[in-house]
Amino acid sequence: MSDAIQHFLLVFDHDRGELVSVQEFGSDEKRAMDAYAEKEREIGDLGHAGALEVVLIGSDSLDTVKLTHANYFDGSAAVSKYLAGLR
Repeated sequence: MSDAIQHFLLVFDHDRGELVSVQEFGSDEKRAMDAYAEKEREIGDLGHAGALEVVLIGSDSLDTVKLTHANYFDGSAAVSKYLAGLR
């Protein structure tokens, strides 16, 4: 396990109910933030802002991200979108 924070960019498609990409940037925070901003612009330009969610996460490892943000990896993020309307 590394002491440096590792950066991960996730893109989740709520319409499809699946994680469509995971990019790893290691400890390069600037490159990760630049990629996040570019992905947000790209999604907005394509008109997919409501369907696609972009998340930049800092953690010690991808395994930890899979535990702390399991909803993106196990499909439960797609279910939670529909359950929110039931309240």
